[in-house]
Amino acid sequence: MGIKKVWKKVIIFVAFIALIPLVIYFLIRFTPKPPKEEMEDARIALSEAASSNADTYSRNIYREAKDLYDSAMRKWQAENKRFLYFRNYDTVTYLAKQSEKKAFQAAKISRNNVSDLSITLKQKIDTLNKIVDRINKLFAAYPLSSEVRKNISKGEILLNESRVAYNKGEYIQTRRKLSESDRLLTSSYEIATTSLKEYFTRYPVWKKWADNTIRESRQNQTYSIIIDKYSRKCDVYYGGIKKFEYTVELGRNWVGDKRVKGDKATPEGMYRIIKKFGSNKTKYHKALLINYPNDADLDEFKQEIAKGTLPKSAKIGNLIEIHGDGGRGIDWTEGCVALTNNEIDELFKVAKEGTPVTIVGSLISLDKILD
Repeated sequence: MGIKKVWKKVIIFVAFIALIPLVIYFLIRFTPKPPKEEMEDARIALSEAASSNADTYSRNIYREAKDLYDSAMRKWQAENKRFLYFRNYDTVTYLAKQSEKKAFQAAKISRNNVSDLSITLKQKIDTLNKIVDRINKLFAAYPLSSEVRKNISKGEILLNESRVAYNKGEYIQTRRKLSESDRLLTSSYEIATTSLKEYFTRYPVWKKWADNTIRESRQNQTYSIIIDKYSRKCDVYYGGIKKFEYTVELGRNWVGDKRVKGDKATPEGMYRIIKKFGSNKTKYHKALLINYPNDADLDEFKQEIAKGTLPKSAKIGNLIEIHGDGGRGIDWTEGCVALTNNEIDELFKVAKEGTPVTIVGSLISLDKILD
């Protein structure tokens, strides 16, 4: 082999060796770069959005961000199946960046929505708490229907459950429970208030009776007794001045006037004590019998029979007393007024046959009660 040929081969080999780095450079330089960083940024943004509960409080935008990410992932996988130098990740990069942008937007909106919802729910809880307080204040001892009582109880349970959910940050569950609680409590409060307003239409009559009773006590310098059914009070006057005040328990259906025997209603009207029973004459420790039914009660009863609002077979009640064995904390009598034994002992000493006993629905106007 000639020397020139040897040198020629050496030169070619050296040139080839020299070209290898250049070829490698161009291979690396023009190899499509997978959008790993963009996809990772999108994944992190989605994770942050999820931790902000965007899937709940910014659902549509979060879903768009997730769909964009899934589309980018599918496009990436499709490109990876092509020949290396034919791959194009531009669409993948675009979709990943759009996903990241949407995810950040969803997270921001979610945080704002959560803040707004938190405030709204807290206000709703406070409002319903006030309704419950009103119900307890106005109707704790008011004889509402079993259905209304059941709805109030269920509404309070849901309100307590919503409060627990709120404290845990479970706002969707809080909102659902509050909505049902609101429906039950608000409707029950409206029904009860309507009943109360209807009952208090007789307030002018009650006030007239009470005023007349106090006036008689003042003019005659004698004792008089006024029973306030709504306030559960027995006020004892002497000379027109209140001397004693007792808490009373009434018939289980005390709202309204007594109409028939066995209705468990405490009557309303102006009466007098007609007989006193000592401890050996009554099962209720001591008792003061009043003249129910009086003439007005008998006239009203006959009118109801005539109008057909009561059946002809109906019988008017009697034997209404102020008696002992009270202090049970509930309305339990058949229509009488119950005091504790100590209180009936005290009242028994000052009450006489002929002592006025006036029973009214309330001594306080409804406006003041609702104020």
